[in-house]
Amino acid sequence: YIHAKAIPGAAPLLTRRLGLLADRLSVNIELPSEESLGRLAPDKAKAAILAPMAQIRDGIQASRGELARFRHAPRFAPAGQSTQMIIGATPESDRHILTLTQALYDKYKLKRVFYSAYMPVSDHRLLPAPQSFRPPLLREHRLYQADWLMRFYGFRAEEIADEQTPRLDLDIDPKLAWALRNPAFFPVDVNRADYEALLRVPGIGVKSARLIVSSRRYRTLTQQSLRQIGVVMKKAQYFI
Repeated sequence: YIHAKAIPGAAPLLTRRLGLLADRLSVNIELPSEESLGRLAPDKAKAAILAPMAQIRDGIQASRGELARFRHAPRFAPAGQSTQMIIGATPESDRHILTLTQALYDKYKLKRVFYSAYMPVSDHRLLPAPQSFRPPLLREHRLYQADWLMRFYGFRAEEIADEQTPRLDLDIDPKLAWALRNPAFFPVDVNRADYEALLRVPGIGVKSARLIVSSRRYRTLTQQSLRQIGVVMKKAQYFI
């Protein structure tokens, strides 16, 4: 498995050749906004970062089409593309970061967005002072949890961090925080709710939701039968 970095500004031909050699390509977006990029990394431009992202997206789509017609066609970045951004060095909210992430998934068909908590290594005047700065490791963890909800649970960025709550709660996970803000959605009937609704119940994951949907074809599910198939409903107030 080869994960290669495509450099913004590189010749498209080189990016193309790289994609034929690597399993996954990534172009690091670095920071959550063009303003922060201009302030902390003025040698990098938003357009120069997005251009290879678009090229990689188009190359992957074209490769899939060729493979559908010709089994031995060359494979271009078969494991897709990803990116990485630093969080905590600049003032963007979690809502801003997740909205950007959602746009990257929608427009550039990324497989993953990686979040890296800022670690102070310089006393530059534009950066948080190393003496008083604590790396936002828990915030990084919450962003990964929110990202998981968007990729596998059908949540949108604006649901996870809305205008009233632009920052993720550090005390509880984003899924439980959403449930507490949306009491009208509950309780959910595990014998009638569709797969997408089950995924929004705190305590139910992808595997459990699939197991519930398949098991209820043959019997009505109760607390006891749920335990028998290995589903433990920890948040009783959210289902019936």
